Amino acid sequence: MATDRNSEEKHLKRMKAVKEKQDQKIAAATEVRGVSILLAGPGKGKSSSAFGMLARSLGHGHKVAVVQFLKGAMSTGEEKFFNSHDNVDWYTMGDGFTWETQNRQNDIDSAQKAWDKAAELMADEKYNLIILDEITYMFKYEYLQIQPTLDALKNRPKNMNVVLTGRGPKQELIDAVDTYSLILAEKHAFKDGVKAQAGIEW
Repeated sequence: MATDRNSEEKHLKRMKAVKEKQDQKIAAATEVRGVSILLAGPGKGKSSSAFGMLARSLGHGHKVAVVQFLKGAMSTGEEKFFNSHDNVDWYTMGDGFTWETQNRQNDIDSAQKAWDKAAELMADEKYNLIILDEITYMFKYEYLQIQPTLDALKNRPKNMNVVLTGRGPKQELIDAVDTYSLILAEKHAFKDGVKAQAGIEW
């Protein structure tokens, strides 16, 4: 019994210290503004995480917009689900994965059209959240110049949140955002021959 009490006391002491540190961090975070978030890397879950934040925003009654830079050639579950929501403006602008289109100039034209829409949205203060899905590929393949995106992030309305996803992000983009999460691919069913399926991959 004494050992149990000692363990409980140690636990309470440890948790009290953790709470004090957390309370200090919360008290120190006083700035109120939107944030920019980059979800990148070779692992699964970048777009899924972004759409989780979209669902959260809608739960709070926010106005949101999505621009998809690659997935125009296929219908996804998230588009079917969210596109019918009154507070969602959804733009699927790409022609599909670049290895499917086999036409670089068309890919560049589609990327520019998508960016024009994204820039328009990022200047509109009615949006609380904007998702630029798979945009990092546009810089990786040099379909778009990165500077207009950096400028738009810097000059967007104060309370606007922006989430960017994709692989191989440029260092300039990593430096520009408030939050950067690198999602790794430690293991994936597809590499073991498991076929991609609706509801999991799209």
